Amino acid sequence: MIKSLKIDEKLEKYISDHSSDLHPVQKEIINFNEKLGDIKKMQISITQAYFFQFFIKVNNIKNILEVGTFTGYSALSMGLAMPKDGNITCLDINKETSDTAANFFKKADLDKKIKIILGPATVTLKKLHDKKKTFDMIFIDADKENYKNYYNLSIDLVKTNGFILIDNVLWKGDVANPYKNDQLTNLIREFNSFIKKDDRIEKTILPLGDGITICRKV
Repeated sequence: MIKSLKIDEKLEKYISDHSSDLHPVQKEIINFNEKLGDIKKMQISITQAYFFQFFIKVNNIKNILEVGTFTGYSALSMGLAMPKDGNITCLDINKETSDTAANFFKKADLDKKIKIILGPATVTLKKLHDKKKTFDMIFIDADKENYKNYYNLSIDLVKTNGFILIDNVLWKGDVANPYKNDQLTNLIREFNSFIKKDDRIEKTILPLGDGITICRKV
């Protein structure tokens, strides 16, 4: 059986060195997050960001909804890949990290393309639904306890043939470890099983970062 590579920091740097150059503000966010301690893991990986940018361009994605923004690395990375008429709506509950993200968006001259809505995402998702908003792509990367709620609210917001991407679905590999049975690991397992059975979408899991599920609404 062919084994997948483990992408450690050294290999991720090699990938970055041999891919498109990172934007200066992307580098600034990465350096900023490095000083935050353990919560820096809330940032998507550099490899994931490259994948998102490529994915957005080849699928001509112009309208994105992000659930969970942290300090803005994922949204800024996606915004850099979008056309001039593209836009991103970010949902987050943390004002401090959202203010930080907004500052980075402004530095990259993306503040007119990316807007942040503060508040519980479940509430905002329902409001967006009531306003009949639709999106080409939705990226979910927030509290895992609400993953199923976020997904179920997102499925009606994404266009037919549009995409929902969900981060952290491999959970450091613990989902495949029968000896790991903590609450969060089991929540991710239950969510993955739920997605597997959902016939409203086509789906696959890519082992990028902490694992990304890609869903296409059919």
